[in-house]
Amino acid sequence: MIKSLTRNSRSCVLILVLGAAAALAGCDKKEPQPAAPQPAAAVAKPAAPPAKPVQKPVSSALKLPPPQVNQFDFSTKKDPFKPYAAAKAAPSLSQESVRRSLRPTLPIHNFDVSQFKLIGIVTGGKENHAMVTDPNGKGYVLKIGMTIGKNEGRITAITTTGVDVLEQFRDDNGRVLKEHIRITLPRKQ
Repeated sequence: MIKSLTRNSRSCVLILVLGAAAALAGCDKKEPQPAAPQPAAAVAKPAAPPAKPVQKPVSSALKLPPPQVNQFDFSTKKDPFKPYAAAKAAPSLSQESVRRSLRPTLPIHNFDVSQFKLIGIVTGGKENHAMVTDPNGKGYVLKIGMTIGKNEGRITAITTTGVDVLEQFRDDNGRVLKEHIRITLPRKQ
């Protein structure tokens, strides 16, 4: 009958036979017979400490590696907060045009310096002030350091006779040109 068994089943039978032999070999040890039950009225003895196990119990469960700190990788996913349509980059502008677009447009910068009329000068105190009107008749109070006109001419001096303005601008060749303009009080008639 053993010849008809396959190789796997032969090894299983062999393991069973060896296991039974090992179990019978361990039974030769003589153990004390349990004593006859004592009556309930007998004094209870303190319990003996439990016997230490001979072999450590082995778990048949697989031990898994500890979980990773970052289990989720979203680097390949789309960002839900990005706009659907990509914004086009603005064409590169010159430094001067960027500066002009960033500054607030004031009415005093809409006209050429020669179009302003000087109507009064206040001297004394810490610094001098001048009052000019644009072609529309709107008045402005000027002081040294302010800008005026389309080319942002800087006011360099206010005297009793007029206002001195320095304009700097680039020509077609890219050279910086400076122009001194003087706004004077109109003559009395």
